[in-house]
Amino acid sequence: MGIRIIVDSTSDISADQASRMNITIVPLKVIFGDKEYREGEEISIDEFYEKLVKSESLPTTSQPAPDDFLRYFKEAKSAGDKVIVLVIGSKLSGTFQSAVIAKEMVDYEDIYVIDSKTSTCSLRILVERAVDLRDKGVDAQEIVAKLMDLKERTVLIGLVDTLEYLHKGGRLSKSSALIGTLLKFKPIIALKDGTIGLIAKERGVQKGITRLIEAVSEMGEVDMDFPVYLGYAQHDDRCKRLREKLASTLGLSNITMYPVGCVIGTHVGPGACILTYVKK
Repeated sequence: MGIRIIVDSTSDISADQASRMNITIVPLKVIFGDKEYREGEEISIDEFYEKLVKSESLPTTSQPAPDDFLRYFKEAKSAGDKVIVLVIGSKLSGTFQSAVIAKEMVDYEDIYVIDSKTSTCSLRILVERAVDLRDKGVDAQEIVAKLMDLKERTVLIGLVDTLEYLHKGGRLSKSSALIGTLLKFKPIIALKDGTIGLIAKERGVQKGITRLIEAVSEMGEVDMDFPVYLGYAQHDDRCKRLREKLASTLGLSNITMYPVGCVIGTHVGPGACILTYVKK
């Protein structure tokens, strides 16, 4: 009897990484017009951003159906394995609800569906912690308890080029989006209790980076027992500048950078730079 870990594709964990971690990825979908793609399976990150830039209209995204989880749950039930499911925040997507419905359909108590309240590299931190604990032989219920505590300490804050994508995707109000667009500010966004909000705006990238680092300092000390990640949407130059600044001002080194995938990229847009970490 083992522990299976299932995560959705907004964690931006590649298929190769998932194989090495011995986890299962359930993909969300991105839709351009009448063409639907399963993230990480039917469209690459580079192909997605090429399409996004050229597209006359913003693509849409779609959550997995309960059936997308159901077959994995049935396999685990047959094997007598426990299942830990880590998914994008329920205020950002209906993926959590789909997983809950699938659990009810299979009627198996040893499935733990966790609303991460976050996504992208921040969700990756939770997944990596779950894998580490599983590989150390920790019981599923104890892993879940530790993840429930950890998710409340994860931070996701980012610098985006425009709020247009977040607004059109329904993740930000029209008034907040207009403020940044009309005045040509570089908006700084953050996840708070699973909801995206505008926390600051600055003219120019450099001022935006400075303000983002100030916001990190205001949020509390970084817990260096956990990784610090930067996610970049199409271009990594902005994240490289932020990484250098984080090292020189806050002493944060060994920051790993990962590309932001299709679903999250749809909402933050090209040029976005997302910082994720755990606070003490």
